[in-house]
Amino acid sequence: MTCCSDLLLWIAMETVHISELSSPIGKLRVASTEQGLAYLELPHASGRGLGAWLQRHAPDADCDAEIGRNQLAIDQILEYLESGRTKFDVPLDLRGTPFQKDVWSRLLEIPYGDSCSYADVARSVGRPKAVRAVGMANGANPVALIVPCHRVIAADGSLGGYGGGADLKRRLLAMEQSLPCESRLL
Repeated sequence: MTCCSDLLLWIAMETVHISELSSPIGKLRVASTEQGLAYLELPHASGRGLGAWLQRHAPDADCDAEIGRNQLAIDQILEYLESGRTKFDVPLDLRGTPFQKDVWSRLLEIPYGDSCSYADVARSVGRPKAVRAVGMANGANPVALIVPCHRVIAADGSLGGYGGGADLKRRLLAMEQSLPCESRLL
């Protein structure tokens, strides 16, 4: 085999581990690779979904339903939704453009129970005029909840968009803001 053939064989051998779970917000699907959690599908996802993510970011991957590979992510997601887990420590395999990854890194810095505007995020990544691009990066966030794009709102205080729908965004923000401060120490 040539060097290129070896590389293609390695890429084709990637495995994506997919699990479904019932949660307080509905059925979720999680997908991970050897590097970490790569995708979290919310109920009522706005047209994207796991199939589209796989086609774009892992088109030659083998998929399996080995729940053990996703158990840590599942446990932490359920803890977040059921009892107020405030931080996640699952490894991530975020696939996107450099700009998207910069935005997602910034989102990880927004504290539980807080929010900021799309303009704040644009300024923090050094692109103050890229407010719409920040919104699009939020919309492309493959692991909503873990990378908390729901904490980003419009400058006027309105919610803005959310892949899981405005009702879910409102619910998540209310849930986070309702916990006493000592519960936010996890």
